[in-house]
Amino acid sequence: MKKDKQLAAFAKLLDIMDELREKCPWDRKQTFESLRSNTIEETYELAEAIIKGDFNEIRKELGDLLLHIVFYAKIGSETGKFDITDVINGICDKLVYRHPHVFGNVDVNDDSSEVVKNWEQLKLKEKDGNKTVLAGVPAALPALIKASRIQAKASAAGFDWDSRSQVWEKVVEECYEVRDEIESKNRENLEQEFGDLIFAVVNAARLYEIDPETALERTNKKFMRRFDYLEQNTIRQGRSLKTMTLDEMNEMWEEAKKFD
Repeated sequence: MKKDKQLAAFAKLLDIMDELREKCPWDRKQTFESLRSNTIEETYELAEAIIKGDFNEIRKELGDLLLHIVFYAKIGSETGKFDITDVINGICDKLVYRHPHVFGNVDVNDDSSEVVKNWEQLKLKEKDGNKTVLAGVPAALPALIKASRIQAKASAAGFDWDSRSQVWEKVVEECYEVRDEIESKNRENLEQEFGDLIFAVVNAARLYEIDPETALERTNKKFMRRFDYLEQNTIRQGRSLKTMTLDEMNEMWEEAKKFD
């Protein structure tokens, strides 16, 4: 009964998409290229809702993304390249193939990392002989997410620390190298060393099963909340941040931390 309702809801969306594509001037003129930036925006809006833990917003943003998937499939069907059936069958086939421990006779333990390693190895088998381990990392990914994906793929290929605690030696090493380059005043080398340090910290986050993008965004929001508190309280006192001492700012900052 539940699946019947789900199928009916999906069929309704497909029917609406057909109508929009035929009768709406805006929808009629859309292409893969014109929708691309909107899709990226919708993805970030979903990510924002997830970080907030706002389930109502998550539901809405998932709907927006689903619309984009259906939209792309509709355009694909008009060109004769693929349709929504091809899209769904494709992901179904991929999921079955990449989960032999569920749909086949492969045994894995309860450690999800083993599942990830198997997943990456199966992905490599799907590629032609010229594909490398890192070839599947999209070039357009933001640098922080890209670093995390690069490290995950390298790890799945066996290139990783024996123990996750070893990563801290690398983080400390990179900290010292940054400090040395600050003293040398070579800006190009300093930029490189800062990159190495950030890469090492992202690697540490991965090893401790922390998503660095989510962690950094939570810190961004925490800083913004505290700074807004500082700024608003300064304004209420009839003062300006520029006229306050650092000690005065720090005192109000500590007050703001109580509301985290």
